[in-house]
Amino acid sequence: MNSFRADLHTHTFLSPCGDIGMVPSFIVETALRKGYDIIGITDHNSTVQAREIRRIVGDGEPYILCGAEVTTREEAHCLVFADTEDDLDALQGFIDDSLPHVPNDEEVFGYQLAVNEAEEVIYEAPWLLISAIDRSIEEVAAFAASIGGLFIPAHVDKPQNSVISQLGFIPGDLPYDALEVSARCDVERFLDCNPYLRKRNPVLVRSSDAHYPEDFCRAVTYFDMPRRTFNEIRKALHLEEGRSVRID
Repeated sequence: MNSFRADLHTHTFLSPCGDIGMVPSFIVETALRKGYDIIGITDHNSTVQAREIRRIVGDGEPYILCGAEVTTREEAHCLVFADTEDDLDALQGFIDDSLPHVPNDEEVFGYQLAVNEAEEVIYEAPWLLISAIDRSIEEVAAFAASIGGLFIPAHVDKPQNSVISQLGFIPGDLPYDALEVSARCDVERFLDCNPYLRKRNPVLVRSSDAHYPEDFCRAVTYFDMPRRTFNEIRKALHLEEGRSVRID
């Protein structure tokens, strides 16, 4: 098995709260310099910049995992990843059909721009991307499964916009592939505060949730698997066929 360093939760300039420095060249160059092999691009309710970064990287380094940080009806943040362009189109359509048509106020929330490798604007999102979509967390999880995607409730240890902060607990029947903890989470303390999770023994990933350059790749999850593919990442999250996931 090979051990791959990953950060699965990264925002770009497309997210209204994303810094202007979070552009493709910075993300790719910094990931390589810091020795990261897998980067998840997860803008709020949009897959546009993720796919552009994957196009730029091609078969090169690092491996780009495309998805979005979806805000559910309960205001819970969840990472949803999809593999193929068709599946990403389906994910974007699911989001677009459920996203309120609230115009973005750039002076209040910031710009929502996707750029290419030359930092030329290729897309501007018209509706405020940080809005909650009109779908429950169960519906988002079910949709992710229907397209063969990955569903990971985000920063479950945080006191805002997490499944626990919004619902009070993580439902036992919620079908997730892993749970994400934040960069500074004390995992043992978190599990002590949520003892029911110890019994479930979920797979945990740790991510940076970077919105600013200084936060990018400040957390790491190790994927032990033969190669970097979407299916191998899924197998590692499910601890299948000797694959595994580790955090510090």
